[in-house]
Amino acid sequence: MTKVIYMDNLATTPVDPRVLAVMLPYFTEKFGNAASRNHSYGWEAEEAVEHARAQIAGVINADPREIIFTSGATEANNLALKGVAEMYRDKGNHIITVSTEHKCVLDSAQYLAEHDCRVTYLPVRANGLVDLKALESALTPETILISVMFANNETGVIQPVEQIGKLARAHGVLFHTDAAQALGKIPVDVQRDSIDIMSMSAHKLYGPKGVGALYVRRKNPRGRLVAQMHGGGHERGMRSGTLYVPLIAGFGAAAELAAANLASEAARIAQLRQHLLTGITGRLRGVTVHGDLEHRLPGNLNLGFAGVEGEALLMGLGDTVALSSGSACTSAALEPSHVLRAMGISDELAYSSLRFGIGRFNTEVDIERVSDKIVEIVNRLRQFSPAWEIQQRSPATDPSTKLQSIP
Repeated sequence: MTKVIYMDNLATTPVDPRVLAVMLPYFTEKFGNAASRNHSYGWEAEEAVEHARAQIAGVINADPREIIFTSGATEANNLALKGVAEMYRDKGNHIITVSTEHKCVLDSAQYLAEHDCRVTYLPVRANGLVDLKALESALTPETILISVMFANNETGVIQPVEQIGKLARAHGVLFHTDAAQALGKIPVDVQRDSIDIMSMSAHKLYGPKGVGALYVRRKNPRGRLVAQMHGGGHERGMRSGTLYVPLIAGFGAAAELAAANLASEAARIAQLRQHLLTGITGRLRGVTVHGDLEHRLPGNLNLGFAGVEGEALLMGLGDTVALSSGSACTSAALEPSHVLRAMGISDELAYSSLRFGIGRFNTEVDIERVSDKIVEIVNRLRQFSPAWEIQQRSPATDPSTKLQSIP
């Protein structure tokens, strides 16, 4: 039986064997608590944590003291938004974010809106990019935080982070970005991009699940947060809780490994993505690419298949490839993607869309198998699709897709 190809690397990635090798000793002989300062077991664990802190800081051009470990990007995003809102309450209560953010940011913003904060949700253009003029127009004297995702988890669209950071700095507003999808895939530099607070996750870059981090700038300007978890004063008082040393060691190793091979890996994966795109759109009509193709993560391809129901398509592909129809965090929801809706995509097309996440361990052979299977299943489903038949008859609708090159 041929193994199902994994192409859902935006949901999670397998732990790289080199990362696992770094982690294993900290489950057994090096099992100390990093907060135990009175013996060698604790010193050994603390050394591993500080080494990982330095590795992650080196990747993003930060000071190791600016890295706060969390259980993942969801906790980091909650700490960022709620921590800033509480800390800067005397300065203002206005937060700006974007309608295509991850649910943990949108839900945190909604919570704050219910607790005396004013939240502005910026729309995006049809290509998924935020309008910088609209962002600047939304700023007020009470604005304390701008939170814009670095790269979208569904469409892979990379926002103009550097320009947003400069805009925030010019207006004296803190800038937070959720970089869970960006870290390890594209260059991330908190100094170049004027980022004040940044959320990260290990399991999106071939590290373990259950660990993330929050970068918090120490000066020029200093980012200050009110802790959301209390008890013990760990992580400079910003996040209490016993540090999970094996996962942290793995996070550091994964980040350093990704950074060392960033350019070559991105180029190879982007080439695979182009191969997949042309392999599908060269043989199928009525395929829509969601999101900007130039400003996009190398391994992301989000496609809508007219006249086909997405869940039926996923079922038909199940024996060949593991994919998703959107964010793993909302895959159980019956509603169409809020990201695609925000880009002006119809519910019908959103329901017929799939997210391809190409990663480190995918090959040309995988791409060919998947594109062949996509073409086969879409053609089969369209034979029984009234919606596709109607589209074919309509002279006003051109179901063909213009091929676009992906750098």
